[in-house]
Amino acid sequence: MIIRRSGEDRGRADWGWLDSRHSFSFGEYYDPSHMGFRALRVINEDRVKPGHGFGTHPHRDMEILSYVLEGALAHRDSMGTGSVIRPGDVQRMSAGTGVLHSEMNPSSDEAVHFLQIWLLPDEQGIPPEYEQKHFPLDERRGRLRLVAGKGGREGALAIHQDVDLYSSVLGAGERVRMDLRPGRHAWVQVARGDVSVNGEALRQGDGAAVTNETGLDFEAAGGAEFLVFDLA
Repeated sequence: MIIRRSGEDRGRADWGWLDSRHSFSFGEYYDPSHMGFRALRVINEDRVKPGHGFGTHPHRDMEILSYVLEGALAHRDSMGTGSVIRPGDVQRMSAGTGVLHSEMNPSSDEAVHFLQIWLLPDEQGIPPEYEQKHFPLDERRGRLRLVAGKGGREGALAIHQDVDLYSSVLGAGERVRMDLRPGRHAWVQVARGDVSVNGEALRQGDGAAVTNETGLDFEAAGGAEFLVFDLA
């Protein structure tokens, strides 16, 4: 079964410097029918204007991933980490016992467009951690590239939850298949373009909750970039 979550129906926060679309309840947006999916708690599609961003603020007991689509995002945290995240980079911060951080757009003329993802950890109270890796387009084009997963196998980021996160970029008419093990679930999030999943058409910004399927067949219409979460 595939249940589409229309991008047009997402929650929205518009603060002038920030335009954020919420797939699940977040901040002032509350919808009891969209509180998350399995261990996936937040998918926010954020656009931040030049020179603006999220000032220093706290988190704890959450796996936080940032996936940049356009522009650059400057990260600073209380662990002493300082980095800039660009397209192709994926950042993982395990908040654990508590961490302070900021995310800013360092550009004077270019907006940053990124996905912020939160996953509930499988264990609370772990020491905070930071990790960032680059996944070249060639590794994601025409295939599903594991970018984060339990234990960090295959060169992916290591997250503290039984979730595998894949990134894929398909050209027009390209196809890729993903098998699902018994008892597994999936969430598909379209970052750009249009893609069908087992015949269900999804557009940019759409998501889809997948249950009781043995596999997922993806086909891009005019090209697409999307994420797939394989969840317990």
